[in-house]
Amino acid sequence: MTVGIDAVAFDVARIHLPITSLAAARGIDPEKLEKGLGLTRMTFPDVHQDAVVFAANALTRLANQENLDFRTITRLYVGSESGIDNAKPIGSFLTALMEQQFGDGVLENCDTVDFTFACIGAVDALQNCLDYIRLHPAEKAIVVATDFAKYDLGSTGEYTQGAGAVALLVSAQPRLLSLGTDWAVSTKGVFDFFKPYRTIAKADILDGKDNTPWFGHLEAHLEIHKDQPVFDGQYSNQCYMDRTRQAYFSLKGKKNAPATLYDSWSRIIMHLPYAFQGRRMLTEIFALDGGLSLDASDAEFPQKLKDLAKSEAYRAFVTEKLQPAERASSLIGNLYTGSIFMGLLSTFADAAEKNTELLGSTFGFMAYGSGSKSKVFEGTVENGWKTQTEKIRLFETLAESHEMDFDTYESLHRKEREESVRKPSGEWGLASIETTRQNLIGARYYEWAGSLPKVV
Repeated sequence: MTVGIDAVAFDVARIHLPITSLAAARGIDPEKLEKGLGLTRMTFPDVHQDAVVFAANALTRLANQENLDFRTITRLYVGSESGIDNAKPIGSFLTALMEQQFGDGVLENCDTVDFTFACIGAVDALQNCLDYIRLHPAEKAIVVATDFAKYDLGSTGEYTQGAGAVALLVSAQPRLLSLGTDWAVSTKGVFDFFKPYRTIAKADILDGKDNTPWFGHLEAHLEIHKDQPVFDGQYSNQCYMDRTRQAYFSLKGKKNAPATLYDSWSRIIMHLPYAFQGRRMLTEIFALDGGLSLDASDAEFPQKLKDLAKSEAYRAFVTEKLQPAERASSLIGNLYTGSIFMGLLSTFADAAEKNTELLGSTFGFMAYGSGSKSKVFEGTVENGWKTQTEKIRLFETLAESHEMDFDTYESLHRKEREESVRKPSGEWGLASIETTRQNLIGARYYEWAGSLPKVV
């Protein structure tokens, strides 16, 4: 019996900023972003969109695409680092919206929970669901990866922003990709990237007054949440390489692979904060597992890796095994938990477009989440991959994205707009946020509509 991904659907922000527009506004050489990082466009949520909206749209498309009966789904697990509530999970919102759309009670007997571990949360959810289906092969599960990768204006992460969701149907005898039981993990608790609660003294807001009640807050210090992370780019890259390298060689040891492990993979799917991240991070593994005479303890090792990245052998390796997964990332930006799965979709869509046969091919997956953890595993392409890929219409859908100007982008980032840039049609949207009823303050209400009222 095989277990894996049977079908996939996605949703991304429908508006984007050309990376050249951002480069011009920030005084950055556009070639650094386009040719250096592989960036072309940066998607950004509209006024009516958040992580719940992207997840609900992807899930609705999956249901319609596969003619799903939600009563057959016994697990709906969500991976995200963009949750909008500290108690109520995104999965809880999704069950309510799917019942609103497909019938009351259709998910009443479905378990749901959110997984949070930075960008690897949805991979954790997938592994859990795979194990579940192996024990219960007659049942089906759904994994949704949904996120908004937002960074401060003018920061070094700004040009990697992106937003969207990917929904995966997990079952026995999958048509798209089967996944084995050999998984390797490397974990280490670090602060390379995180989203802490900031604090501010109430007295600083109230001009030095004592701790008096302020909008219902009785505490002397207030906690403030920002979507934007605290991060150290260079340190995070090093953590990415360290965790991935350790997990990779751990998997090689588990498989008792005498030869180079990556040579057995026709494609490599990695977490891509930006399109070329994978090719930049993989040189070390390429060298250490490829029989090259390089010593990691050598003081010149970093420079030798840079030289290796420019070699014909490594460029050919990138073109064959990594580049197909990069195409969608260039057009979308970072999807956090959805990034690795969008890379999978991109790889399938690229092969379908070029009429390349993938049946029976082995894909290598290298997932990473800051904080930090990596998981490395393998998948085998099944005989329904082409039919399932054609349903998704990945590149055709991305080509329909609406271009916005820089001023519009900044107004969205600052949350100054009240009207959506692009009028929603045939999709979910955030209709309102409760501000008056005390026992429901902050509750978020969503609607399926062609047009939506202002977010208040």
